[in-house]
Amino acid sequence: MISHKTLGIDISKKTFDVALLCNEKLKNKKFTNDSQGFELLRQWLDKHDGLKAHICLEATGVYGEPLSEYLYALGCLTSVVNPARVKGFAQSELLRHKTDKADAGLIARFCHAMRPLPWTPMPKETRLLRDLVRHLEALQGMRQQKRNRLEAASEIIKVQLLRHIDYLDIEIKENKSLINQHIESHPALDERKRLLASIPGIGEATIRVILAELGDINQFKNAKALSAFIGVAPRVRESGSSLRGRGLMSKTGRSQLRKAFFMPALVALRYNPAIKKMKVRLTEAGKSKMTIVGAAMRKLVHLIYGVLKNGVPFDEKLA
Repeated sequence: MISHKTLGIDISKKTFDVALLCNEKLKNKKFTNDSQGFELLRQWLDKHDGLKAHICLEATGVYGEPLSEYLYALGCLTSVVNPARVKGFAQSELLRHKTDKADAGLIARFCHAMRPLPWTPMPKETRLLRDLVRHLEALQGMRQQKRNRLEAASEIIKVQLLRHIDYLDIEIKENKSLINQHIESHPALDERKRLLASIPGIGEATIRVILAELGDINQFKNAKALSAFIGVAPRVRESGSSLRGRGLMSKTGRSQLRKAFFMPALVALRYNPAIKKMKVRLTEAGKSKMTIVGAAMRKLVHLIYGVLKNGVPFDEKLA
């Protein structure tokens, strides 16, 4: 029998469904995803003695953050989990139906069975940095789209595209300046930037993403946990003698972080002494180029964990 209450939340842009699980029975409700809906949820939980329930929702980006912060401020035990974990749990239950109401119940059962770790919000300065960095990525993406259209554009459209590119250049420059000022104005962020910059292969663009998306390094018990969070942990595919699999990335973690490590890994394979030695060893073992790049990405993650956890710059002897 279930001895404690759990609350599953399936969240979307405008609404969220909740399922309160107690003694194998579910109570369901839908609320609007705004401050009024949050208050109605509090009243509903108070009515059903659910404020002490273990609350769980998926990490679905900005839609769930205000609610997560509201629940945390109430003192509720709240977990924000990787959607891949809930998907795997659903597969174990052989579920075929997918609705918002059913998903909320699924998350409540997952929370009861898996007891995920509590969530704590990012510090305000980190959240602001993340917003700035994500806006910079959006601006750079827009600029690249305009550049891609230049070659096939007619002259009249090309003039407009170039004018828009000039405008985006100015916006990107100003955004980068704001990011640098923000980091410099917060000693903890500035110190982490200094430590990350000591690692050969880690450049300014990658540092921005790491500082914005990673959060507190102490939330990870070791470098393997950080690798899993980012999604660069290896996933080996082997089964008996009929399948000769090769190591692949799990790709189930934070995509914004993972994609930021590909180019630094290529640079590190040439200039980082610790990773250059690893490349020689893996090449002699007959590993493919992409397997080596993946290993370099994981090695960078381990180096990042080491310098941030210990508060000391990169040292080849310690690497």
